[in-house]
Amino acid sequence: MADETEAGEGTDHAVEAGHDGGAAAADGHVAETLGEINLEHAEVGMPQLDFGVFPNLIFWLIVSIVILFMVLSRVALPRIRAVLTERNDAISNDLEQAALLKRRSEEAEASYNAALARARDEAHKIAADTKAQINKELGSLMAKADAEIAAKTAESEARIREIRDSAARSVEEVARATTADIVEAFLPGTAETEAVDAAISRRLKG
Repeated sequence: MADETEAGEGTDHAVEAGHDGGAAAADGHVAETLGEINLEHAEVGMPQLDFGVFPNLIFWLIVSIVILFMVLSRVALPRIRAVLTERNDAISNDLEQAALLKRRSEEAEASYNAALARARDEAHKIAADTKAQINKELGSLMAKADAEIAAKTAESEARIREIRDSAARSVEEVARATTADIVEAFLPGTAETEAVDAAISRRLKG
């Protein structure tokens, strides 16, 4: 039994040794492969400077440009064109509306100026007619007033003349009576009515 145990242990040691040797061999192979890869990379350097890959890069660049152009021409450009068209249409409509509003404002201004000119002319005409009518009425009123004043003046003058004549007659009568009384008082029986009247008339006439 002891021999068998020792034999088993020897077999185990041999298997372990075999496994350790295989692992060491695998590690060596991997290290060798990595060394080759590092060597290749060391020989190639930067991919951008590798002229061997230029055809592939140019091919994929052309493919990318074509795809980008297809996407832009089929999707982006139509949308951009539609937006620009709508914007141009909106700008055109706004310009047309602005021009229309400008024309309407100019027409309204012209109508306002014409109406204002007509109103001004009408006001001047009404003022002139009113002034002429007032002057006419004022002239007739002044003529009527002048006529009434002349009539009143003539009437007053006639009344004054009547009063003056009446006063003169009264003065003459009083003078005659007074003179006759005085003459009769100083010279009784010698007063002559005709002589006294003649004397008083000459005195009053100056």
